[in-house]
Amino acid sequence: MSFSPSSTVAQAELASPAPVDSLLASIKTDRPDAFVSLGSAFLTRLPAAPLPEPYLVGISADTAVQLGFNAADAQDPAFVELFAGNPTREWPAEKLPYASVYSGHPFGVWAGQLGDGRVIRLGEIEHEGKYLELQLKGAGRTPYSRMGNGRAVLRSSIREYLCSEAMHHLGIPTTRALCVIGSDQPVHRETMETAAVVTRVAPSFVRFGHFEHFYSNDQLDELKKLADHVIDRFYPQCREADDPYLALLNDVTLRTADPMADWQAVGFCHGVMNADNTSILGLTINYGPFGFIDGFNANHICNHSDSQGRYAL
Repeated sequence: MSFSPSSTVAQAELASPAPVDSLLASIKTDRPDAFVSLGSAFLTRLPAAPLPEPYLVGISADTAVQLGFNAADAQDPAFVELFAGNPTREWPAEKLPYASVYSGHPFGVWAGQLGDGRVIRLGEIEHEGKYLELQLKGAGRTPYSRMGNGRAVLRSSIREYLCSEAMHHLGIPTTRALCVIGSDQPVHRETMETAAVVTRVAPSFVRFGHFEHFYSNDQLDELKKLADHVIDRFYPQCREADDPYLALLNDVTLRTADPMADWQAVGFCHGVMNADNTSILGLTINYGPFGFIDGFNANHICNHSDSQGRYAL
């Protein structure tokens, strides 16, 4: 797959492109049993920050099919604008995209409130009876950004795109990446780089940290509401147990252990394995600092900021 402003999808077997406005109309931000239905304690609705002069860097034809359209749609400038986070229609206030709040223990230290600091969730697409959520990573500041600028850079966006798709095709549970959109907008990291937005796809982006957030704030009604949402949507078998919440904990534990064993098998190292980067569905999520090793080394550290080796393999 090519990565350049002139990237094409000529190698993929493509159907006739569907209108991008139909794609846009298919993204739902107000479905009754979706995460967004949990209410304002869980999220904030807001638009993405416009990205100037966006261009297509790359698209996964395979992921596009999972969403019910095809990669040829990416040749439409409206597609690029949509997945850059740029306004393509007037969103009613009650149907705006949204960012969610969660908490966690980065590097073993309780950080309190975290959240989608540079992620805007577009909503869900239903295809062949399955619902998949789309989120734009690098789409601008949110109420949960803290000191961040809300942007992602092209280098790390390409890494996330490539690794999440590689992990999927290795058979390891993971979020997917639909596309990367680039821009010449400068973004400062260690040096000045250029901006990008990667569109991530998953049945849900609920993390362990969502539960920690409401537990730590003694919001037990919200905690129960979240657990019921996860059970009803993704673990319905737990509802039949004597204690559905204990059954959920057991199932999530097992579902989390499996991909971690898979990581070991392929030499994948996750550099920020915190509660805020752990999926309730056992998906590999948040490809920030990561790496692969050819030979087992229990002391290998792939995160340059992990000076104590907390996330060593």
